[in-house]
Parts: sequence; C-alpha cells; structure tokens
Amino acid sequence: MYPFFKRLFDVSLSTFLLIITLPVTLLTGLALAFANGENPFFLQERPGLNEKIFKIIKFKTMNNKKDGDGHLLPDKDRLTSLGKVVRKLSIDELPQMINIIKGDMSFVGPRPLLVSYLPYYTGDEKLRHTVRPGITGLAQVSGRNNLTWDKRMEKDIAYVKNRSFALDFKIFRMTFKKVIKQEDIVVDPQSHMVDFITYKTNL
Repeated sequence: MYPFFKRLFDVSLSTFLLIITLPVTLLTGLALAFANGENPFFLQERPGLNEKIFKIIKFKTMNNKKDGDGHLLPDKDRLTSLGKVVRKLSIDELPQMINIIKGDMSFVGPRPLLVSYLPYYTGDEKLRHTVRPGITGLAQVSGRNNLTWDKRMEKDIAYVKNRSFALDFKIFRMTFKKVIKQEDIVVDPQSHMVDFITYKTNL
C-alpha cells in the first residue's frame, strides 16, 4: 500500500515544485545557456527501477572544453563558476521533477549511478535497483560524496531493506536541513572519490 501513496506523493509534490520554481528554473537555464553558449540541460542514461535505462535531466554545470587530442578535460577543469553556484544551491536537481513525474525517479531512493557500473555490483548491491532511484537518499543525508563506495552501497542496501514512510520522511527532513545549511555539499565529487569501476577492479 505504501508504494502507491509514495508514488502519489511524488507526482503531487514534483508537479507543485515544478510550477512554483519555474521562475528559478527559467532564469537558471537562460544564465547557463548564455554563460556556456550551449544547451543548459544535461541528459545522461542511468539505470532505474529493475535496471530499466532512463535519461536523467539536470542543469549542465560543466562546459565541453577538450584537450589537444580532442578528449574532454577532467570534470574539475570543466566545472564553471556559475555551475559551482548552481550545484552548491542544489538548483541543478530541479529538472529532475520531470523524471519523477514520468515515473523514472522518486524523491527518496538510492541515487541513480552510471550504466557502466551495472556489471560491478555485488548481489546485495543490486538491491538498489529494486526501488525507484531518488533525488536524495539515505547515503546522501549520511555524508553524500564524503562516504566511501562501500559505505554508500551499505546505506543504499539498508534503505531498500528498511524503506517506510517514517524513513522517507526522516530522509526528506534531513535533506531539507542540509540544503538550507549547505552541509555535505561537494561541487566536485571526483576530488573526493575514486571512480567506482576503478575501485571495484582494485579490490
């Protein structure tokens, strides 16, 4: 019964937020488009519920600058000044309201990671795909990118095994508090974490 009400809550709140944040979304989109001279939206395939692939929608906070060989520069060198502000305020997450309305995501759940990570999950870690991925989750309110990969996976598994209205409400409340206080926000995750595939292959 709870999954039905959770979905109803997701659709209702995401639609409401999409409407009331429209001015911020429009201004941010225009500012990023002007600053970077390109599409202000970032779309990337991610695995969702039952590993179904969908395209996540976020504001694009990095440019497409490349080195002399035509390869993209590291993320830290492509993250723009405006992009840092957008990430710090978590405004880059606003377009994901569309993902929630479409049914790709939920407000609360394991964060959707890269498709290329799928072959590297253990049996327990694959449990993260038995629920809809979320904009925020237990790992995010427990340290976000400051956690090790093992700890992040542990938190995701714990959420799936113990998901409930009470847990979702707690995560939602803690997320709101962290966004307001700007706690545990890392604008350049690669500066804090080794790539998941590199980590797994070096075990």
